[in-house]
Amino acid sequence: MMMSDRIFGWLAPPLRGAGLVTVVICSLLLTAGCAPLAEEAAKPEVEPKEEKPKVVVKEVKPEEEKPTVELALKFTPQDSTAYKLTMEAQRRIEWEGPLPDKTAFKGGQTGNTIEMTFTQKIQRVDDNDNALVEITIEGLKYLSIIRDSTALDFDSSREKDKNSPMAKLIGRSYTIEIAPTGKVTKVIDVKQAQAALKGSSSANKAALALLSPDIIKKRHGTLALPDADKNQLRTGDKWSSIKTFSFGMMGSKSYEKIYTLKQIKDADSHRIAIVEMNAIPTSEMAEQLDKEGIGGLSKMFDNIETYTGRLNLDLTAGKIEKYLEKLQSEWIAVDPLAGQKDDKEPAALKMTAIRLYRLEKID
Repeated sequence: MMMSDRIFGWLAPPLRGAGLVTVVICSLLLTAGCAPLAEEAAKPEVEPKEEKPKVVVKEVKPEEEKPTVELALKFTPQDSTAYKLTMEAQRRIEWEGPLPDKTAFKGGQTGNTIEMTFTQKIQRVDDNDNALVEITIEGLKYLSIIRDSTALDFDSSREKDKNSPMAKLIGRSYTIEIAPTGKVTKVIDVKQAQAALKGSSSANKAALALLSPDIIKKRHGTLALPDADKNQLRTGDKWSSIKTFSFGMMGSKSYEKIYTLKQIKDADSHRIAIVEMNAIPTSEMAEQLDKEGIGGLSKMFDNIETYTGRLNLDLTAGKIEKYLEKLQSEWIAVDPLAGQKDDKEPAALKMTAIRLYRLEKID
């Protein structure tokens, strides 16, 4: 039996055709308005908590003449660096081909885009080379879309947004501890920034969510460099880490992000390491996810996905110059009943999820 037949055969006969659309919209990727706007807008896209990052250097036999380089962040007390960060999480559902008769199908996009500029100042460095870092938010854009309608649109550079609760984030600081691997080991002091945000509006809740410890760790600790005892690498060497994403009712999925040191180049008296990332689905957490009872519906759809990234690491300064990673996943199910009349092509339900993370040094 074809996979596309199984998804439609799995639905009871009364739910086929137009009923399928209602079931999928309300229970799968978009939830198409089944949750209140304020509740959706208040919550940036949050992935499930992950197990401890596992960074493993793949054993590669490099040519002996290739020099090694140390892939690690370096911290100097009182040093300050400015970054621009973009995080995007989008979900879209659409019907391709002729719609079933009498359907009330309405597709659309739901998601949020966050653009933040911030400075990070190194306060001190401990004996393990971990740094105590003060993060100060300098600028913020926040756009939340629900079913193609704007639920929240904030831009700190706009005069009309100066009175928004989210404007209270500008100039606020919090403190984190960062390891040379890029991992945020602790969120130390965020309560003072949180105390400035009081209220129950969707904008206030969205601002508070941006200061949650889990979101802070993802914002500043997405990159995973090798552990200290494995960070002497040559071009061609690889290492990996595990990343898990939640796709709502389509379940959660784990990926092995495989990093490859592709090139070392010189630029303005600095040595820059170019690293490429290609991820593959992994079954490492599949058993745990099955125990949690998620991921079953996704097996009824054909799935196409790409997850890639690129890092420019300044080896001389020990700082990230640019880091980008993007995941795009599509689920497609073909309705064997739709399109049978007039020899038309069968219709298909297509769901797309995008996760984007981009960090750029701006000074």
